[in-house]
Amino acid sequence: MASKDGSTFFFTSESVNEGHPDKLADQISDGVLDACLAQDPDSKVACETATKTGMVMVFGEITTKAKVDYEAVVRKVCNDVGFTSEAVGLDGNNCRVLVELHDQSPEIGQGVHGMGTKKLEEIGAGDQGIMFGYATDESEEYEEYKGKYMPMTLMLANAIGYRLTEVRKNGTCPWVRPDGKTQVTIEYKNEGGAMRPQRVHTVLISTQHDETVDNEKIAKDLMEEVIKKVIPASLLDANTIFHLNPSGRFTIGGPDGDAGLTGRKIIIDTYGGWGAHGGGAFSGKDPTKVDRSAAYISRQAAKSVVAAGLAKRCIVQLSYAIGVPEPLSVFVDTYGTGTIPDEEILAKVKAAIDFRPGPVGRDLDLKRSTSKTSGQNNRYQQTAAYGHFGRTDYDVFTWEKPIAL
Repeated sequence: MASKDGSTFFFTSESVNEGHPDKLADQISDGVLDACLAQDPDSKVACETATKTGMVMVFGEITTKAKVDYEAVVRKVCNDVGFTSEAVGLDGNNCRVLVELHDQSPEIGQGVHGMGTKKLEEIGAGDQGIMFGYATDESEEYEEYKGKYMPMTLMLANAIGYRLTEVRKNGTCPWVRPDGKTQVTIEYKNEGGAMRPQRVHTVLISTQHDETVDNEKIAKDLMEEVIKKVIPASLLDANTIFHLNPSGRFTIGGPDGDAGLTGRKIIIDTYGGWGAHGGGAFSGKDPTKVDRSAAYISRQAAKSVVAAGLAKRCIVQLSYAIGVPEPLSVFVDTYGTGTIPDEEILAKVKAAIDFRPGPVGRDLDLKRSTSKTSGQNNRYQQTAAYGHFGRTDYDVFTWEKPIAL
């Protein structure tokens, strides 16, 4: 962080609702993954989704014993999100669905898992890459966000988006439609490398709406039913700026308004611009893809460090080579907030966690697509909106449960 110790600065994170076309694409890709894993936990999936007016296409590489009706999966996800007619941006029941899915390259399969012959500990990374995990204790001051160990800018942006969906689906604000974007700017103070929120500087909401509502009603409902429900009152003051649908009308949304593509919201999926990002997207990828599984285990490592009181902030980097089980490197930095040297924290992390892809999948139970709590086969679809981290359902988000170091 560039700010000096004791000084204040502004930082902003954004989020999008589950009806944003890019997020719809993520959820469809993960819906396909769920469907494959439900029948064949060893499925190898790399599924991308593209969507535009009246059309959804799923494409990529899948090797599985599962018999999946991919078109049915696409239509179900669209309906789950709320795209049930052209009037809201996409008619999930009648849109065109294109499927271009083929087997994974046998060359990749042989190198990574030996076409199913390698022992779990011998399974190599599905590709090369770098992955980061991040955690911060700044959210611990606020009861509703306690235990999440996430940046408050992203927590609030995601919470606003989730609440927008909630008031749409429960009828509190029936004028809200699926698409929407949020953004939160917070004034922070740097206290010896630890980030301390001082106040919310700006809240921005752009939500799709129906034809009947006026801007005055939109602003009133957003303030009373959304903002005040999720942002701690202590962070709002007389100088907080609110931009509520600042462009005016927003009736054309979803894929009708913009094209959507899997993997275009990777900063929203992770830490809102804090920490670092290796560049790999998550959705539509099975656990052998370290873009996903290593990002999850590195988050668990960083969160465990902060939850244990070993640091106030922590970032963990992993790197891999395709076909090689052991990570090429493991890096830990606590931004000068560690209670013991970073080298000692790194030793604790490496002693507690096996970063090889096979054991990561086992320890985080990543081959499971069903939520034990609800019994529904939508575990990964749940991860694809409102962030993969900072979630409290440890049954689905197993990597969010800190471990002893």
